[in-house]
Amino acid sequence: MRKNTKIIATISDSRCDFSFIKALIEEGVDAFRLNTAHQTPETSKRVVDAIRKVSSHVAIVLDTKGPEVRTRLGGAPLEVQEGDVVWVGGEPIEDAPWFSTSYERFVEDVPEGARLLIDDGEIGLLVEERKAGRLVCRVENEGMVKDRKSINVPGVHLSLPALTGKDREYVRFAVEEGVDYIAHSFVRSREDVEEVREALERAGGDAGTVGIIAKIENREGVDHAEGILDTCDGLMIARGDLGIEIPAEEVPAIQKRLIRLCMERAKPVITATQLLHSMIENPRPTRAEVTDIATAVLDGTDALMLSGETAYGKYPVEAVKTMVRVASTAEKMRPELPEHDIVGYTNPVRYFLSQVAMKASYRLPIAAIIVHTYTGRTARLVSSFRGKTPVYVFCHDPRVARRLALSYGVYPRVIELPDSTDELVKESISSLLTEGDVRPEDLVLILAGSPPHQSNSSNFLEINTVATYLKERG
Repeated sequence: MRKNTKIIATISDSRCDFSFIKALIEEGVDAFRLNTAHQTPETSKRVVDAIRKVSSHVAIVLDTKGPEVRTRLGGAPLEVQEGDVVWVGGEPIEDAPWFSTSYERFVEDVPEGARLLIDDGEIGLLVEERKAGRLVCRVENEGMVKDRKSINVPGVHLSLPALTGKDREYVRFAVEEGVDYIAHSFVRSREDVEEVREALERAGGDAGTVGIIAKIENREGVDHAEGILDTCDGLMIARGDLGIEIPAEEVPAIQKRLIRLCMERAKPVITATQLLHSMIENPRPTRAEVTDIATAVLDGTDALMLSGETAYGKYPVEAVKTMVRVASTAEKMRPELPEHDIVGYTNPVRYFLSQVAMKASYRLPIAAIIVHTYTGRTARLVSSFRGKTPVYVFCHDPRVARRLALSYGVYPRVIELPDSTDELVKESISSLLTEGDVRPEDLVLILAGSPPHQSNSSNFLEINTVATYLKERG
């Protein structure tokens, strides 16, 4: 079943054998995510090597931890009841409930009246006062505070560095191992992205080797989304922490806004977290999950991400199949999206031709759009208009092809750099005809330019049948 929405699957070092990865790709996975919070560079390399043994064209996304805060108990879990007083930070207090955090300035940064949400919001603590270098907190609901669990402080800025030591190690890893994207967690501003970019450059990478996906997970990230998008290569709407840091009822509207912002900048956007959470344990999704996936597709997301469903769930292949079915069905139902301008695009000719290409695909029985690109920018531009016609992209760098694996409706192919435009057109169409993607009588649209070594470089758009193209070009 063909779908234009891309699917990202998280896999772990404990489940990355050849047959498993191959099965996920065959069912529709376009990219794999590595969650470094639960891996080491050694185990991550095992996963990267396993993926590349199966496929050289799927993308690899490496998820860094970013500026997070976790509990530190150093012993048994702490059982709490509603109304209990718990001390946070500083030194332990004898015979009193207490725990510390992974961030040494936590007590200084958190004001009285703030709420601490532990382990994805399972336990809430209200900060009543700061006393003796500690926070005095009132427990809002019973539960168990465990070691190394996440702590969210909604609405409070924590002066954490953008990159941890482990993150910097993984930035070097990404460059050395040819990872396609770094998805950096808890991005708060463009400065966080710039810090990741600088670390990439120091590790020997550049904008053409490793892309940066900014994970939006808190109020600061939402408020600064436009500035963040100016500096990164795409967004991930990480709705787990986002729904804790921000009232959950606001998340749907935020999701729509962030997707729209990415479309207006021709940059990929990933909708993530709990899309098929019930399928970790069950073979079928809930009706609410199906609606959630369809809504993201109708909003215009480029990609959907599976986390625990494929990393350790009982039904990983079934989860991918479900996502493909729901996404492809929603794509057929979606009307033509409103036109939008592209922010910051500097080639007006290619921009105009891309708009014409997408309009033509809605008004003519075009079976395929063929795009020739050197950097991937034109392909992402065409993708941003979210048409229903598949976009076959021919490029000459495998890294460019893999980076396009996150863009809606784009099917990248790698070919040798042609000597002329006629050779480019002939080779592209012949390839699609041989593989059964088009038929001789099909109408196709070509958007391309002259090879860069030609002095009379130009852009052109042409619509014709496959048979006519091949006849005209011998």
